[in-house]
Amino acid sequence: MKLFMNKTSSISALVVMAGVLAVSSVEAAKQPNVVFIFTDDHSAHAISAYGSRINKTPHIDRIAQEGMRFKKCYVTNAICGPSRAVILTGKHSHLNGFFQNGRSPFDGSQQTFPKLLRKVGYETAMIGKWHLKSVPTGFDHFDVLIGQGPYYNPPMRTTNDAGEVVVEKNTGYTTDLVTDKALDWLKQERKGDKPFMLMLQHKAPHRNWQPGPDHLNSFNNIEIPEPETLWDDYTGRSKAAANQTMTIARHLTPNDLKLNAGPNNLTPEQKKLWDAAYQPKNDAFLKANLQGKDRIKWMYQRYIKDYLRCVQSVDDNIGRVLKYLDDTGLADDTVVIYSSDQGWYLGEHGWYDKRWMYEESLVMPLVIRWPGVVEPGSINEDIVSNLDFAETFLDIAGATIPDDMQGKSFLPILKGSTPADWRKTFYYHYYEFPGAHSVARHYGVTDGHYKLINFYENKDWEMFDLTADPNELQSIYGRKEYAGIQSRLEKELARLRKYYNVPKEDPDSTRPKPRQKRANNKK
Repeated sequence: MKLFMNKTSSISALVVMAGVLAVSSVEAAKQPNVVFIFTDDHSAHAISAYGSRINKTPHIDRIAQEGMRFKKCYVTNAICGPSRAVILTGKHSHLNGFFQNGRSPFDGSQQTFPKLLRKVGYETAMIGKWHLKSVPTGFDHFDVLIGQGPYYNPPMRTTNDAGEVVVEKNTGYTTDLVTDKALDWLKQERKGDKPFMLMLQHKAPHRNWQPGPDHLNSFNNIEIPEPETLWDDYTGRSKAAANQTMTIARHLTPNDLKLNAGPNNLTPEQKKLWDAAYQPKNDAFLKANLQGKDRIKWMYQRYIKDYLRCVQSVDDNIGRVLKYLDDTGLADDTVVIYSSDQGWYLGEHGWYDKRWMYEESLVMPLVIRWPGVVEPGSINEDIVSNLDFAETFLDIAGATIPDDMQGKSFLPILKGSTPADWRKTFYYHYYEFPGAHSVARHYGVTDGHYKLINFYENKDWEMFDLTADPNELQSIYGRKEYAGIQSRLEKELARLRKYYNVPKEDPDSTRPKPRQKRANNKK
């Protein structure tokens, strides 16, 4: 009898264990939610998780501490709209058709990852900055800024109960409002029985850096350290670096510097707070009558503090989203991603703005938290890109990745295992010239250690040793001692252009349009 009872107990135990394993298998196969928080023009150097010397971002840092921080997330085309189009499509600018701002609207009829997520059961929402000149497609819900959108009291485009596209007025600070709308969707509008993808996209900290009421006086009486290249004279490189129009010294406007009457769309209460913050500082500046380098130093401080004030509002609002996920129990089943559409110049080389293939604008911040999957506090140095985001989102959801997408899913990297055939080099291409800030068209290749750039309309080349010259102040292109490396990079650049089906002529309305081939992401 005892033996029979032992056998029975063993069988029962095996049944229970099989049941546990079955439940675990179901849980493992569960599609996680994804919250993709995205900003505009946020430099990694203004995130304390990336070692910032100039501010603290505790909530972005929390995502990094509880997940993975990427050191080499590179943008394919460092400008707002094109970066977003690449993320939606998983294709370079020349294939998705949106290669510079201010031209034709994004073609929303093409394949995008939100459309593919919906096919595998996801509910999708896009809230905040869209910046693609088109009505969003592929989303169950959208509520987006019109164009750049203002920092205060933004009109936003959404749909009414009849499904018609309408413009609604809003009162408040845009960073707070976008978060309010995202939380309202999470709490009230989404279907609780579906996994969701929320794209929560902020305007901040885009130019012209208008702080919110909570941070109008942040960083007062603090001197922000100047970057060591603030006084760069652009010697040692091609003429492109000197021929831009994006210097703090010469190109910031009175509007950028808050030396005018302030935003013209403020409510009386907002206006009162604004004037109380800026008028005393402006009066002191005018009284000081600063000249030369002293004036530029003041301009840098005004610029960088306003920029950081906008960043602090973003970080505050990320904290609100993380708290909601914690309070509702959603955190364990939700992948949280923070990134920005490209890097940004915080006075490096004397600049503000982006566009260049130089490191400050090439590197996108990227931190990802996924409880139970991503090792907390992990740091990755593989080359990933916004070209990979769509593929990664699809892979996370268990969806098939289309062959014509040009990036690769970095889900294996998130799980701690870099594929043996992962990319070792990266292709970049910037098109917007003539255009804002007069940055010459260029393309190039980098392996994270060396970088080769072709300013092809200028017929100029640059090459940098990023270990010996991390600030990229001295081009080594044409030097005999680097001839082998230069040759290798030139061959790799040619290979990548062929691999990505880059046309010989730019896809510009002023130029002949080459026939575009369907991309093949397999070697």
